[in-house]
Amino acid sequence: MNSTGQPSDSRTLGDYIGLAARGFAMGASNIVPGVSGGTMALILGIYEELIASIKGVLNREAIKLFLRLKIKQALDLLPWKFLSAVACGIFLATFSMSYFLEWVLVHYPALLWAFFFGLVAASILTISKRVEQWGLAAVLGVAAGAIGAYLVVGLVPAETPDTWWFWFLSGMIAICAMVLPGISGSFILVLLGKYQDLLAAVTNQDFLTLFFVVAGAGIGIVTFAQILTWLFKRYHDVTVAVLTGMLLGSLRKIWPWKETVATMLDRHGEQIPLRQVNVLPSAWTWEIAAILLLAAIGFVLIVGLTTWASRRESPTG
Repeated sequence: MNSTGQPSDSRTLGDYIGLAARGFAMGASNIVPGVSGGTMALILGIYEELIASIKGVLNREAIKLFLRLKIKQALDLLPWKFLSAVACGIFLATFSMSYFLEWVLVHYPALLWAFFFGLVAASILTISKRVEQWGLAAVLGVAAGAIGAYLVVGLVPAETPDTWWFWFLSGMIAICAMVLPGISGSFILVLLGKYQDLLAAVTNQDFLTLFFVVAGAGIGIVTFAQILTWLFKRYHDVTVAVLTGMLLGSLRKIWPWKETVATMLDRHGEQIPLRQVNVLPSAWTWEIAAILLLAAIGFVLIVGLTTWASRRESPTG
């Protein structure tokens, strides 16, 4: 058992490959402004272990052993295998999928939103079942999470300074949003005016900018994990209810049919939406059929994965 209480040593190589695959899904989701890596972690069943593992990085005994250069003993106290597997998947997706997802987002945004809409809509149903007792506090939690996420995803991007300290701050804020289901870290970067610049830093290998972002993200996620772990321990049902509400509110951002009311140029000189409003389709077309099909695929995929996972965990399964 490690510091998170997870029996990571009992995991097989196949299990860690599965964790890397989940990390890949998280990383791919983080690239799309409007979809959260935290959403994918919650959908794929590793959210609470992820938060607890991040919190476990600040293990005092492990830090003391590191300072005494007792590396192996220190690592034995940390959930490094779990975090390394997930992180490898996230970084692989970030560097391999940035071009593709950015291109799809520019040329076929409705199809991409449709798939994620189906994923999130199904996950709302499955994740809400993790609330053991639906009392007044849980219901209010859903309402608060939904309203909060709905308002955040409707904000307008701002102009911000292009300095090292703001990149550091952007990393801190974005990573906190990134681990919150329903609020996309990429969308927060859009609001901060840094999304396109960060994609350029990744593709152009601007390691100085990436260093400041990663440094801010590292401090932000470890700090934020302490709060989330405490909330899960003390107020599990209400916390899950709030997260469920945040997923519900985030559907505003990933609704497939949108009307663009303002645009901006990306780094390739192409027009991309800056501000959009949700609309209903005006006529039946092949694209609408494709959108509905992709949303249905996303929905069925989550229901299928959830059913399969529950059968695996069942003592009689």
